[in-house]
Amino acid sequence: MNTADYVSDLIQTMKAQGAVLSEIAWKAALACVGWAYVFGARGEYCDPSNRRSRARDDHPTIKSACKNFNGKDSVPAGCVGCKYFLGTAQSIGHDGRTRFFDCRGFTYRILLQVYGWELIGAGATSQWNTESNWTAKGEIATMPTNTLVCLFVKKGNKMEHTGFGFNDETVECSSGVQHFTKRNRKWTHWAIPACISGEAPDPQPSPTPDEKPTLRKGDRGQYVTLAQTELIQKGFSCGSKGADGIFGNDTLYAVKKFQQACGLAIDGVIGQRTWAALDSTEPVPKWTVHIPDLTESEADKLLSQYPNSWKESGKG
Repeated sequence: MNTADYVSDLIQTMKAQGAVLSEIAWKAALACVGWAYVFGARGEYCDPSNRRSRARDDHPTIKSACKNFNGKDSVPAGCVGCKYFLGTAQSIGHDGRTRFFDCRGFTYRILLQVYGWELIGAGATSQWNTESNWTAKGEIATMPTNTLVCLFVKKGNKMEHTGFGFNDETVECSSGVQHFTKRNRKWTHWAIPACISGEAPDPQPSPTPDEKPTLRKGDRGQYVTLAQTELIQKGFSCGSKGADGIFGNDTLYAVKKFQQACGLAIDGVIGQRTWAALDSTEPVPKWTVHIPDLTESEADKLLSQYPNSWKESGKG
């Protein structure tokens, strides 16, 4: 297992050698294998003060996995003997320490260290739903293999886990940072971070409006998902399920409202003219808002007023 300083030095060395930043991010992520999982963490040093600041009764492993909750408060002597601390009793500063993360904190930290770019969102769901985070995204069957992607696991209408993928390999922070080869069955969706645009081509050219199929109520599939995503980006809600790939009544209503706003024939059918309007219309600004200390009923009442909003599940 490597120290945090080793990973930082690796990043700087590879940058000095002129390596592609996405390759640096991937190798930096792999260099973190073995580091700890701590709920809510985004790459803080694994030391007594940071452990204590993250302690929560509903995440007892933060305490049970750390000897510093047994009355040993000195820094770093209280860490000696812990597998996450690679220094000695005489070490000072950060030379012997690792870092800890949760799943979304892991991808956030690696991209921040390599690119100086922040992945927006307090959880996997909000990261996925923040469109400015990504240059392209889709279901796992269409995942590109020639560029670094963030991977997601979708359950219901929420993303419950995230990590990195590159050339059929994955690295994630679940029970600590772990590296797997050819493990695509677990993941359901992928997204290319906006910070790496231009380093590699999109997985496939975007079809022109006349190459896209005509869509109407009852249709399903990736083009329905694409249309729903564009409608949502333009401020036209497709219902509480969002871009689910099913052209139902909520999507029909959104299409008609969009057609009305654009001066098109209001027929609820997405043909060439509607596709062209979707492609040429600028997205409306989006904001991520966190409201702490609401009761569940208060949160549900707010959600009912904003169909494309969500509440975090509290999972990685």
